Amino acid sequence: MAAENLDYLKDVLARTRGEVGKVIIGQEDAISMALIAIMTGQHALIEGVPGVAKTLLVRALARALGCEFNRIQFTPDLMPADITGTNVFNLRDNEFKLVRGPIFTEFLLADEINRAPAKTQSALLQAMQERCVTIDRDTHTLSPNFTVFATQNPIEYEGTYPLPEAQKDRFLFKIRMGYPSREHETGLALRMLGCDAPEAVLERHAVQPVLSAGELERVRGIFQAVTVREELVSYMVDIVRTTREEDMILVGAGPRATQALLLSSRAHAALAARDFVTPDDVKAVAPAVLEHRIVLRPESEIEGVTVGEAVARVLQGVAVPR
Repeated sequence: MAAENLDYLKDVLARTRGEVGKVIIGQEDAISMALIAIMTGQHALIEGVPGVAKTLLVRALARALGCEFNRIQFTPDLMPADITGTNVFNLRDNEFKLVRGPIFTEFLLADEINRAPAKTQSALLQAMQERCVTIDRDTHTLSPNFTVFATQNPIEYEGTYPLPEAQKDRFLFKIRMGYPSREHETGLALRMLGCDAPEAVLERHAVQPVLSAGELERVRGIFQAVTVREELVSYMVDIVRTTREEDMILVGAGPRATQALLLSSRAHAALAARDFVTPDDVKAVAPAVLEHRIVLRPESEIEGVTVGEAVARVLQGVAVPR
């Protein structure tokens, strides 16, 4: 990676973190993981209880990176056409015209995606995989920057429709957003003294665009120059294959998990201002890559084993290359 490209990347990432940090207090790991998903051109699941700034995080990133933002609130009565759009007959022009749905954007927040039935959830599949949608047999291309951030509430499952494994596998990461620390929560409370409504936070704290239209593609191209040694690729393959052999895991990760490990570890190295990947980069991103891709055995769940513990055991069982 050329030195000037690395310096440019460091500058963009530092300024983006600074702009997002104006409105997101704490959650540094979530910000890093979201940036990795964006820079690699992939999609991410965000899981957290209400009020931990899931929506605000995506809105702030869209503003900082100069991208258009749309939000869909998923509900049981939401139809696929509500997402993609539909052709409507125009009496004045005597012809059908496409009314585009909210999916025609760059950053799409799919809020509580598991609230919608499978038919509606599947409307996102083609868009996520191919960045295009088909409406009445006509295919429409989406922005090359199209990125889906889908949120889930981890504690409220009444009236929800769990995501099928095939759809979860299309998300690069599952980003967990936990409760803020006492210090950060105090800062959030003090903001209310200034009468900050959640929707006014971006304006009040003046999140400024770091990139202009088209520059995100250049930033993504820089990641392709990060070096990955062959033994590290083998290390990633061994990690994924071990998930299929671990006793406490019923269904292990598929080949797409290996690709996700490769993409995200390169981006993680670039976030640390390095042009080469280390085993620590792989270990840092492995839980977010693997946790939503594996299914525990029923007996393991009864014993209280968590998916995170299963992933940790997998990582411990694979020899680290020197």
